[in-house]
Amino acid sequence: MSARVVPYYCPYCGEEDLRPYEADPDSDVEIRGGWHCADCTRVFAVKYHGMAAAQIIAPPPSTAGPGPE
Repeated sequence: MSARVVPYYCPYCGEEDLRPYEADPDSDVEIRGGWHCADCTRVFAVKYHGMAAAQIIAPPPSTAGPGPE
């Protein structure tokens, strides 16, 4: 599995000019594996948390009683 998730567009401005971000030693931004958007100059990271199990939806309870006779 890849160590870095690759985004296709910036989540802030929607542009596609993204480059891997490596913090400068003098920078106050501490992001490992981050991305830098050249258009809006934001730095962000993408984290994969895993897959959620599908919800099991039970059918609604039947309210039909005995029918008319």
